[in-house]
Amino acid sequence: MTGPEATSRPAPPSRPGPKHDPRPKLRPEPQHDPQPQHRSGPKPRPGPKRLPRLPHGSALWPYLLVAPTVFGGALLLGYPLVRNLLISFQQYGMGELIRGGAPFVGLDNYRTVLTDPEFWSVVRRTFWWTFVNVVLIMGFATLIALMMRKLGRRMRILVTSGLVLAWASPVIATTTVFQWLFASRLGVVNWLLVRLGFESFEGYSWLADGPAAFTVLVLLVVWQSVPFAAITLHSALLTVPAELYESARLDGAGGGRIFRSITLPILRPIFGLVLCLEVIWVFRCFAQIWAVTKGGPGEATTTLPVYAYRVAQSLHRYDLGAAVSTLTVLLLVAALIAYFRQLLRQEADR
Repeated sequence: MTGPEATSRPAPPSRPGPKHDPRPKLRPEPQHDPQPQHRSGPKPRPGPKRLPRLPHGSALWPYLLVAPTVFGGALLLGYPLVRNLLISFQQYGMGELIRGGAPFVGLDNYRTVLTDPEFWSVVRRTFWWTFVNVVLIMGFATLIALMMRKLGRRMRILVTSGLVLAWASPVIATTTVFQWLFASRLGVVNWLLVRLGFESFEGYSWLADGPAAFTVLVLLVVWQSVPFAAITLHSALLTVPAELYESARLDGAGGGRIFRSITLPILRPIFGLVLCLEVIWVFRCFAQIWAVTKGGPGEATTTLPVYAYRVAQSLHRYDLGAAVSTLTVLLLVAALIAYFRQLLRQEADR
């Protein structure tokens, strides 16, 4: 077909293309086969790692590490104890000390000591000395520990520092200070008592009177022993939960009832430990007594350690001194055993 018809026929419509979507296309998720052809079993859990085997003989290492300490302790403590026990069964005076060859006399030294009335007088005085000191030490230490628990942080640090300084002071240095405090003419104690109106203490000699010298020594030992006990008890008090005290106060309990019902039962093991240590230290106290009074005036401050030293050094009877020392250890052990039996009986009754 030619002519105008051919030119006027419209062109066939073109096929529409795909519409443009302005939204971003998401990446299609990978499809997993619900039933894979090859399914692997559960992975085994890794077992505990095996430590490398130690070479043969390494089990002896702990014993080798503590061996120097054990050997040193046995040498410093065990040998003097065995040697003292051996001398107590011998006739050992100045002659035997120089030329040697001390003969064995069996229990003669113990018979001589046990039949001496002075020995039993010293034993009673030693137990009284120990009782007075330990009661005062434990009482003051408990009060100080309870007080420190109520103090603020700064005051507690200040009090603790003072206790540590008093505890760390050398024994002889503290003893010298007490001798100056209780001096008859230039002593601070006499000066203060006279200023307070006690004219009878003008020039009073504390160390010339038996009870007065005993009192001075008690104050000295208590001053030196309280810091350790107070710091130990205060550290134990910090372990008691505060909720227990709050519950007791809400129930209307007072301070004494709280101490008896809460503090003392919880801290009973620590109290027992500190008590035993103080008994041991006070019972064997020697340096303070010898430096101040040497057991005098008369026999007013003579305890078993001082008595053993005086017998051995003054009379040159080292055998009798060794016997007194051995009996001192036995008496101390017997007293501690009796205390532990009573403590265990109380625990069993509960």
